[in-house]
Amino acid sequence: MRATYRAVLHGNRLEWRDEEPEDLLPGRDVEIIVTILDHPESDATSRRGPAMAAALERLAAAGGPKTFGEPAEWERETRTERAIPGREP
Repeated sequence: MRATYRAVLHGNRLEWRDEEPEDLLPGRDVEIIVTILDHPESDATSRRGPAMAAALERLAAAGGPKTFGEPAEWERETRTERAIPGREP
């Protein structure tokens, strides 16, 4: 299992947020994987939040979908049988 540690990247230096990994030795190279959790480009995504919330509010105010039909019938219509390789139909 891989360990996960929180840190902030400052230029080419990591600043540990929680506990520092115990297996790091001074002068020893350590391979890491970095996942950017917060990035300025993600602002476009966060601006969609209010629009999505407004759309859901309109849907709820309209009473939502009136019916979804018969689930088994929908599944029969949606699923299509396919030939299994190596078997005759």
